[in-house]
Amino acid sequence: MRLDIPEPETGELTIVLADDHKVVRSALHMLLEAEPDIEVVAEAGTADDAVRYARGHKPTVLILDLDMPGRPSLEAIPDIAEASPDTHIVILTMRSEPEFARQALKLGVRGYVLKEAADAELVQAVRSAAAGETYLQPALEARLAAEANEQDADDLTERESGILELIALGHTNAEIAEQLFLSIRTVESHRANLQSKLDLNTRAELVRYALDHGIIGA
Repeated sequence: MRLDIPEPETGELTIVLADDHKVVRSALHMLLEAEPDIEVVAEAGTADDAVRYARGHKPTVLILDLDMPGRPSLEAIPDIAEASPDTHIVILTMRSEPEFARQALKLGVRGYVLKEAADAELVQAVRSAAAGETYLQPALEARLAAEANEQDADDLTERESGILELIALGHTNAEIAEQLFLSIRTVESHRANLQSKLDLNTRAELVRYALDHGIIGA
C-alpha cells in the first residue's frame, strides 16, 4: 500500500528506522528523539518495509540494519534510492567485516556504524548524512584504509573462485554453505567480498564475469 505522507515542514531531520528487533528500534527511537531537531516518523522490520516507508515519508535519513528477515538489505538500497532520491542511508549493523562496508558505500550509503557504537556515533552519522557527507566509524575506516592495497581487484583466491562458480551456476548461499562445509554467514562474507573486489553489484554481473573469465562454461 502506498503511503503518501508528507514530510513535516518544521526543518527537522526526519528518520525512518529499519531493524527487525523491536527492542533495538525502541532504544534507537529514544536516542534519536532526545535530539531537539530529530523526529522518527516510521519504523520498519524488513527491507521491503523500508522501501515502502521511504516512498511514503521521504525521510531525511533512513537507518538500515543489514540483517533482517526476507530480502537482503543491500539488495534493497537501489530501490530505496529510487523511491526517495533525497533520502540518505546510514547502515547500522553488527557486521564489522570491511567488505560489507565497501559494498554499502559503492551502493551510495552515507554512513556505516556498528551497533556497539550506536550510542556514541549514530547521531553524528545521521547529521553527517543529512549534510551530504559520508561517515564511517573510525575503527572501521582504519581497517578499510589498511586493506585498500592488499589485493589486486581481480586476484581471486581459490575459495573465492569456487564460490563464484557456484553462484554463477545458480546455487543459493545455503546450498553453497552445505557443499563447501561453511557457515552461511561465511559464504555471505565471501560473496560480499567478491562483489567488492570485482566492483559487481548483481548476480547477473557475477555470472557474466564467470563466463568471461572461464570460471564456468558458456
